[in-house]
Amino acid sequence: MKRILLTGGGTAGHVTPNIALLPRLRELGYDISYMGSYEGIERRLIEELQIPYYGISSGKLRRYFDPKNFTDPFKVLKGCMEARRIIRKLQPDVVFSKGGFVSVPVVLAAAHYKIPVILHESDMTPGLANRICIPSARKVCCNFPETLSHLPKQKAVLTGSPIRQELLTGDAVKALRFTGLTPDRPVLLVMGGSLGATAVNEAVRSILPRLLKEFQVIHLCGKGKVDPSLSALSGYVQYEYIQDELKDLFALSDIVISRAGANAICELLALRKPNLLIPLSAAASRGDQILNARSFERQGFSLVMEEEAVTPEALLAAVHQLYENRTSFTDAMAASQQTDAIETITGLIEEAVKA
Repeated sequence: MKRILLTGGGTAGHVTPNIALLPRLRELGYDISYMGSYEGIERRLIEELQIPYYGISSGKLRRYFDPKNFTDPFKVLKGCMEARRIIRKLQPDVVFSKGGFVSVPVVLAAAHYKIPVILHESDMTPGLANRICIPSARKVCCNFPETLSHLPKQKAVLTGSPIRQELLTGDAVKALRFTGLTPDRPVLLVMGGSLGATAVNEAVRSILPRLLKEFQVIHLCGKGKVDPSLSALSGYVQYEYIQDELKDLFALSDIVISRAGANAICELLALRKPNLLIPLSAAASRGDQILNARSFERQGFSLVMEEEAVTPEALLAAVHQLYENRTSFTDAMAASQQTDAIETITGLIEEAVKA
């Protein structure tokens, strides 16, 4: 049986694309294992799926001063030794890495044993962990055409991001029953990420009376951010977080407002949902969401409004513009070559195993 070792961790975004690959990898006959940090989010997500999980020591490689800079290099070295020992035991035929700092020891250990490595970079420009790993990789997959110029030409492959195939099986009728909404008006889905986005929440709520004249609104507002004073509004439903029913909410939605995390926008692309992206401010991040959003804007997939430009009037105008031009966004997404990521990536994995 062919053996594959998956790695990636630190955030859910470093794990969910790996999870999306699992059904196809099983179809192809792979024995699957996962290596991540001792107690990262990846451990819970993977163990819930009954995948053998191997934890290693993990430290962050920082480019700024932090007292942990004096101790984390030793954690990384320990992780490298642990990864070598585990890989020697598992003897995988190939390693697929989704990135995050825990992946660095795994990739370096695989390279030591001359095991082929396929990387995936979600954001426009490679993060530090993937930049360290790229020399050891056979191929580097990416989400955006612009990323190709940041990667070695002979290794770079534009694939898009693997998304959970169950998201494509949503049922709008089930969503109507779940939400209590009606089929007679269009539906706007607002997503702020699993933690919610205060700026997006406040902006949407500031225009609710006017929005609800034309749209029904499903608001995924984040943990602790439900506003009980709005619960009685007709045509407006709010939830902290949705998991199993998300596919149905997507099926019911006509347009979407979202942050611009790479996995989230790749899901919108695969689902062909016209969207308004409000990326996380550069003041609160390294600016990757802004770059992601502008790429989707250039490709005709999205409208973009930077957080600093969000006002009630501007947001309302953007929602109307998005809805009125929704067909042009859908057509552009339908023509994209970045929506078959699972087949493309597993094809690269198969090639690496057979080489």
